[in-house]
Amino acid sequence: MNAHDVSIIIPAYNEEKNIAGIIRKLKSLYPEFEIIVVNDGSADRTAQVAREAGAEVHSHPHNIGNGAAIKTGIRKAEGDILVFMDGDGQHNPEDIAEFLKYFPDYDMVVGARYQSDQATPVRALGNRIYNKLASYVAKFAVQDLTSGFRAIKADIARQFLYLLPNTYSYPTTLTLCVLRTGRSLKYVPIRADMRKSGKSRINVVRDGVRFFMIIIKICTLYSPFRIFLPVSFATFMIGLMYYLYTFITVRRFTNMSALLFTTAIIIFMMGLVSEQICNLHFQGGQNEIEEK
Repeated sequence: MNAHDVSIIIPAYNEEKNIAGIIRKLKSLYPEFEIIVVNDGSADRTAQVAREAGAEVHSHPHNIGNGAAIKTGIRKAEGDILVFMDGDGQHNPEDIAEFLKYFPDYDMVVGARYQSDQATPVRALGNRIYNKLASYVAKFAVQDLTSGFRAIKADIARQFLYLLPNTYSYPTTLTLCVLRTGRSLKYVPIRADMRKSGKSRINVVRDGVRFFMIIIKICTLYSPFRIFLPVSFATFMIGLMYYLYTFITVRRFTNMSALLFTTAIIIFMMGLVSEQICNLHFQGGQNEIEEK
């Protein structure tokens, strides 16, 4: 590939001990690729060390978040394909060559970690649950929803830039956006090493709730009926069972049953309206992109 066909974006926060080794290995493997390190307000010498190792460095004045660093990298990158990887030494730069084999046939390629490579059993279980939920939302077998090691076409990444959060949950958002807009995604098995130094800042409970809310948000944005229909059906079934109970015990159709049936109908109609608004909004957005 020619120079700047590929840009490698590395968000870094207090990675002084790890970043130089990663950059040197990247430059030895891919000397023609653009390497961008986004220093997210580090308190150590991360920016200086990365610059001395040969990377292009952009710094935030204070710590904003991993996702914010990725967004800065997307804005600054010149490559047609963007590669995202962590600056803590967990990702193997040699895997990038495997990712690039699948372009331009695929729009995004993601490194799927083995379960044994997850940081803790609790996090592995949580990721498995979110993979299942995301698979339901996207109608696609999601193998690793939270993997931060991935490659994507630059124009597609920029299309979803406004939706990406400033936190660690940007991979979740990007994966669901790509799938729900009919783009192609390929998972490639990878081995993820333990952090070379430092400690992960991901909190299982706090970030787990954030991941769940992002899945719901993206679902309601691109396919709201996948949320409204199950809720409507569940409400209707509760109303039906309650009606059968009251009919058998007191021979009455109660106000609670009427309320549950009415609520189920309202939720269903809201889902229909939301689906139509979603389709109109998405069609308008696609037309704007095509005009550009």
